[in-house]
Amino acid sequence: MFESLTDRFDGILGRLKGKGRLNESDVAEAMREIRLALLEADVHFNVVKRFVERTQTRCLDSEVTQSLTPGQQVVKIVNEELTTILGGESFQLSYSQNPPTVVLMAGLQGSGKTTSSAKLARWFKSQGRNPLLVGADLQRPAAVEQLETLGQQIDIPVSSSATNAIDAARKGLEEAHLTGRDVLIVDTAGRLTIDSALMDEIAQISDAVEPDHTFLVVDAMTGQDAVNTAEAFHATLELDGIILTKLDGDARGGAALSVKEVVGRPIAFASTGEKLEDFDQFHPGRMAERILGMGDVLTLIEKAEEVFEQEAAEEAAQRLLEGTFTLDDFVDQLRQVRQMGDLSSIMSMMPGVPKEMKDASIDEREIDRLEAIVLSMTPNERSNPDVVDGSRRTRIADGSGTTPAQVSNLLKQFKEMRKTMKGMAGLGSKTNSRKSKAKKAKKGKKGSKKAGNSRVQPKDDPNVPKLNVADLDLTLPGQ
Repeated sequence: MFESLTDRFDGILGRLKGKGRLNESDVAEAMREIRLALLEADVHFNVVKRFVERTQTRCLDSEVTQSLTPGQQVVKIVNEELTTILGGESFQLSYSQNPPTVVLMAGLQGSGKTTSSAKLARWFKSQGRNPLLVGADLQRPAAVEQLETLGQQIDIPVSSSATNAIDAARKGLEEAHLTGRDVLIVDTAGRLTIDSALMDEIAQISDAVEPDHTFLVVDAMTGQDAVNTAEAFHATLELDGIILTKLDGDARGGAALSVKEVVGRPIAFASTGEKLEDFDQFHPGRMAERILGMGDVLTLIEKAEEVFEQEAAEEAAQRLLEGTFTLDDFVDQLRQVRQMGDLSSIMSMMPGVPKEMKDASIDEREIDRLEAIVLSMTPNERSNPDVVDGSRRTRIADGSGTTPAQVSNLLKQFKEMRKTMKGMAGLGSKTNSRKSKAKKAKKGKKGSKKAGNSRVQPKDDPNVPKLNVADLDLTLPGQ
């Protein structure tokens, strides 16, 4: 969503970073360009005005203009001010001391409210909570059925009532008390536009369940209309936070940069894709860094921690360094990386990645081909790629729908990677060996008569079983 704005900031701040000293005219010119970039991104005029005024005042401070690295100081200031207009601190969710914690979902029709309710329920479940969904949208045909389908996918029950929305909300609250559910998420009806009937119904539902948190679901693609919608709902419901949907779209991002400053309520969660797992808490600081092209290491680490099992990852890394990393391990790592989300979005979170690589279209089918090639090999070929000769390459290519040249290319790159990593491990072991020898020599000088002088290899311990790689079952699941 912010690609265009990122490109503009990259050009503006890049010119400033190239200057040894900054004067008032340099700062003024940069601020004019930033103002235009934000307005073109559909950011609210008053938000742009306050942002530029604050940033320009800070950039003209003597500590910045007289700094040895004024351009970097300006980048730091712009990053901090962007973080401020995005909300400053991340939204802190609190839980009721008398469960369930009730969450009321509001929004216009088509904003993604029902899907966001299910995504939020999945997020609560990942936090160790026990949520219950309530289908109180009786206006849109099949809205409750949609919520039930989504609930089945994440194994979370859905409560509803065919009478009216207020009764459905009350019934859900009673069911949560009876079944011990500690979070209740109420999906309410929307309209194509804001009207009195919509506001009256959602106000009555709010009175019936007394929510701990009221979230407004806003489509980030609607631009300034999203901010106007938030203002109208806030006047009726006293919102606690905003949930932005379609943050992965190609809109200009003005809603995300405007809603906190205009409405006074933070963005609590953001949806970045169609899948139920493409949903998480919104972190203003991380988003500001992504807008400025700095990457988002923390989010990348969190995604990796969700997917990768620590012990398995450490074992794979050790095998890679030892040169015993197999093609089975390679495919397993590929699968886990893909579970983290779209590869293009992962690339955008990596700091220092060239713009050309971030903008490059990553064809997921290429990953499928790599996996197909490996799965077309026998277990022995996957653990010992050196045995793959011409006839085997042809057989593997036929089985994977690729060419022998593609098979050869994969094997060549895999061998080079394994050789490189083993060489790096060798350098580390030599360094450790030198340190170990130095310690032994030092210890010997202190009085040990035999320290560091023996050249006799220790005998094998009969109690320690030997590992025979050939006896290991390296078959992938399903093979």
